[in-house]
Amino acid sequence: MHPDDQRVFTDFVATRSNSLIRLAYVLTGDQHAAEDLLQSALAKTADRWKGIRGDPESYVRRVMYHEQVGRWRSPRWGRERVMEAPPEAAESDRTAGVDERITLEQALRRLPARKRAVLVLRYFEDLPESEVARIMGCSIGTVRSQTHRAIKHLREVVGEHVKLEA
Repeated sequence: MHPDDQRVFTDFVATRSNSLIRLAYVLTGDQHAAEDLLQSALAKTADRWKGIRGDPESYVRRVMYHEQVGRWRSPRWGRERVMEAPPEAAESDRTAGVDERITLEQALRRLPARKRAVLVLRYFEDLPESEVARIMGCSIGTVRSQTHRAIKHLREVVGEHVKLEA
């Protein structure tokens, strides 16, 4: 990589890593896996840095999405993952939010890869439907239907425990 390109890439990584690691965590559900996902995406981006047209952050996000979907499809995904049991019910009101978060996180993990990705892109990343459709390579109608089905599935799974807003 040319030194000027390397400096620009390094600046990009320094300024956008916090945002990208949050996305990676939401996609993976695990801090270590999120770090691996981001590192992998940045390595692929560095290889193609000179040829990236437009917003490099969108490119990295797209690489992360495709990389994670590939991991979900892998027959080895989940085999090595150790899940902790949720903590016992909290007695104080301050921890009620933690129980909701755990319930919602477990429900999100049970969603199929595309539905989970649609929710992450739409609600966590707050991207418009058109941008989600472009990233996922589908129509806006597909984004809408996947979002609707994913939220419906989450409501069925979490029931009365967590209030979901659409």
